[in-house]
Amino acid sequence: MRRRRLLALPVALAIATPSIAAPSGGVVRTRVDTELGAFVVEMNGAVAPVTVANYLAYVDRGLLDRAVVYRIVTPANQPPGTRHEIEVVQWGLDRDDDGSSPLPPIVHETTRATGLRHLDGTLSMARSQPGTASSEFFICIGDQPALDFGGGRNPDGQGFAAFGRVVDGMDVVRALYAKGEATQRVSRPIGIRSVRRID
Repeated sequence: MRRRRLLALPVALAIATPSIAAPSGGVVRTRVDTELGAFVVEMNGAVAPVTVANYLAYVDRGLLDRAVVYRIVTPANQPPGTRHEIEVVQWGLDRDDDGSSPLPPIVHETTRATGLRHLDGTLSMARSQPGTASSEFFICIGDQPALDFGGGRNPDGQGFAAFGRVVDGMDVVRALYAKGEATQRVSRPIGIRSVRRID
């Protein structure tokens, strides 16, 4: 079965009907506790309402407890000749692209619509085609403009839905990144113990 990938096949733009209520807006922080330590993500529901609401729905229902870091993309494990190399740490429920995530997929909020960019520490949604993102996330290591709307990483040109940024614990994210292997999927997924809102 296909896995959610940052590198997807060309597809037509698909629009999913959002079924999760958007947050009222404002800044929200969550603490992500991993086997290697914790990091804090900050997001603004007024900027990327659908994507933030989706993430918080997973957080508030405890669905990301015992999620895993299962894919680490480094320059060394991308195919030779890759035109748009990226560096990311991907985590979530590690579900197949067959609708098996607990909550439905969401509308794709592009960086053109939100004004956000894939900068160092940005939290974004993994997807195959637009409108398929749900329970898989990634964090940028360094600035990754190829992941923005119009960037070349995904052939459909829609980019990925950035919606937050690591504001504390980037050293932990880099420690996770250092666990990258010769292949992008790690042989031993790294556990995420809990994800909680914080004040």
